[in-house]
Amino acid sequence: MIEPWVYAALTATAVLTGFIDAIAGGGGLIMMPALLSAGVPPINALATNKLQSMFGTAVACSNYARKGLIDWRANLLTVILVFTGATAGVIIVQAIDTKALSLIIPLLLLAVAIYVLVSPRMSDEDAHQRISAKGYAPVGAAIGAYDGFFGPGTGSFFTATLVGLRGLGLTRATALTKLFNLTSNIASVIFFAIGGKTLWLLGLCMAGGAMAGGWIGSHTAMKFGARIIRPLLVLLSLGLTTRLLLGYFTA
Repeated sequence: MIEPWVYAALTATAVLTGFIDAIAGGGGLIMMPALLSAGVPPINALATNKLQSMFGTAVACSNYARKGLIDWRANLLTVILVFTGATAGVIIVQAIDTKALSLIIPLLLLAVAIYVLVSPRMSDEDAHQRISAKGYAPVGAAIGAYDGFFGPGTGSFFTATLVGLRGLGLTRATALTKLFNLTSNIASVIFFAIGGKTLWLLGLCMAGGAMAGGWIGSHTAMKFGARIIRPLLVLLSLGLTTRLLLGYFTA
């Protein structure tokens, strides 16, 4: 039985995580520990977090789309493969050695942080693309699968690869990241709903906070661009790296 005050506390937390997710991703670094601290079982926490995140990401994605930052037709194949990958990831999660994965992912996140810090591509200017939108689709599928069975850092991986491989400016890459994040969230929510793992009342209360945070965060990102997205990407990547490594070595 969840105490009434928990609903209010987690909804307020969702405003913060929705704001962070809309700009750089990584809100789960805050939300998952908050859910677990409130006494929500791990599998229910994961499912409920995906539900509230889906709503917040949808608001952010809508705001970016209204500003013309998302090319729907060019990215349709990636959307389809991200959905497929996320679905597969959720299904196979029980077969993965998560302890080994918990060591590998922090190293990848550290690499993302270093890339964001040193790469001249991390600006709002578009650069020469190394692969096309269709060529990027398998990369999106792989990241979607990762989001389905693990999750932390997904937004950072999408943004870094969209900048590095497709040559997108940081704000445009962030906008597309929200589209792909939304796609993988929808796949996860469907799977967890079928399995009866979602705490619907709590998740929908939190969704209200996530939507408010997503609205504020997306408008902030569009206003300040790379000046705020770049440092937040670095901070979130390093924060996730530290937390995951601590979890690995203390497990």
